[in-house]
Amino acid sequence: DGRLTFYPGNQTVDLPFVDFMKRYGTVFLNAYTNSPICCPSRAAMWSGLFTHVTESWNNFKGLDPDYVTWMDLMEKHGYRTQKYGKLDYTSGHHSISNRVEAWTRDVDFLLRQEGRPMVNLTGDRKHVRVMEADWRNTDKAVNWIKEEAINLTQPFVLYLGLNLPHPYPSPYAGENFGSSTFLTSPYWLEKVTYEAIKIPKWSSLSEMHPVDYYSSYTKNCTGEFTKQEVRNIRAFYYAMCAETDAMLGEIISALTDTGLLKRTIVIFTADHGELAMEHRQFYKMSMYEGSSHVPLLVMGPGVKEQQQVPHVVSLVDIYPTMLDIARIPVPQNLSGYSLIPLLRGKAENEVSPGAPRPPWVLSEFHGCNVNSSTYMLRTGKWKYIAYSDGCSVLPQLFDLSADPDELTNVAIKFPVIVHSLDKILRSVVNYPKVSSSVQEYNKRQFMSWKQSLGQNYSNVIANLRWHEDWLKEPKKYENAIDRWL
Repeated sequence: DGRLTFYPGNQTVDLPFVDFMKRYGTVFLNAYTNSPICCPSRAAMWSGLFTHVTESWNNFKGLDPDYVTWMDLMEKHGYRTQKYGKLDYTSGHHSISNRVEAWTRDVDFLLRQEGRPMVNLTGDRKHVRVMEADWRNTDKAVNWIKEEAINLTQPFVLYLGLNLPHPYPSPYAGENFGSSTFLTSPYWLEKVTYEAIKIPKWSSLSEMHPVDYYSSYTKNCTGEFTKQEVRNIRAFYYAMCAETDAMLGEIISALTDTGLLKRTIVIFTADHGELAMEHRQFYKMSMYEGSSHVPLLVMGPGVKEQQQVPHVVSLVDIYPTMLDIARIPVPQNLSGYSLIPLLRGKAENEVSPGAPRPPWVLSEFHGCNVNSSTYMLRTGKWKYIAYSDGCSVLPQLFDLSADPDELTNVAIKFPVIVHSLDKILRSVVNYPKVSSSVQEYNKRQFMSWKQSLGQNYSNVIANLRWHEDWLKEPKKYENAIDRWL
């Protein structure tokens, strides 16, 4: 969650290496994901293109494996490149459940798709390496810096993708279930200030926006939760962020030990945030700040120190920025803009000789746990969220300066602002048309999957992640799908 990287969010947990990057570099106060879920978000970051351009509609559908990313271009221009850890930007990953839930989101039913969020404490006060796979990848990256990068005569670009701070799988709920366990050790939990943890306010279920209600239900969050449960989930999440920060620290230390830090640009960001029980949800897939606001910190030669940038930026800006760093001509068709002028602390009028950076960012979502295509435009103090065709589901408007927790939808109160923001949004993306093509895509994909199963269909669909609800009335849910088709 990007808000943890600047005040007041950083009061809850000690993140020494994020703080180090703030001291010696620039922090972006308003950086957003272009789609609040792993694969589509990473597709945007690696391609520099909005989600409706890449057509990365869900966690299974990303870029073609042979897509030319910024790293491919840097390699072509003489950079030594190396990738470790989670990439997840091409099509074909994630479970069948994940796909079927995304395809069937327009079906008129409500089924819990996730395990109920919970916490799990492991090990003792000496247990540092909780997420072992991430630590192994961090070790590989550290060794590569110390053994390879230090001897290179050419410039290098190293990418390290971590899974943390992501909830862990919840085996108690059956093998198909998602990741709803917040897991850490006492070592990391001690870095969290419990008193500083804010318990989020919740609207009553009856007052929730219909799309939020669907999300909350499918994420198994509509039941009773005590304040203690909510506080613990948030505390464990912050502890997982502290462990992530320590991995960042390993990279910074390796660059320091090899003398490379002074001539290396370091960028720290994420594909999306984590709601951690805000708005009665955990996970991502939402345009609320916890899910869509990402960290973005940059330090290195030419980057202004101790700078806080208020401009809205997003992950599509990474592509042109990387090319700019490498002095590679930036293609004209990109959705993003180079961050280099902002990183150098240039005034707005000096920024770019080319097209000026727009005063808005776009995020969109078309995957599971949300029963409508969703589009978010963030500009100035406003966050405007439109759904589906713009008519069948009411929009939301939040004034983030007066209502940073996004508890009051003021769309009805400010029709003129809604109208003008909707006009900007439609000039960027013809969203009713995109929503309708996603609906058609979902139906086509579901039909061909159903046909591929033949006689097994009823059994397979009943035993996906939603099996606990489905098996109570399987005929009812099959009939709902038939009506939709």
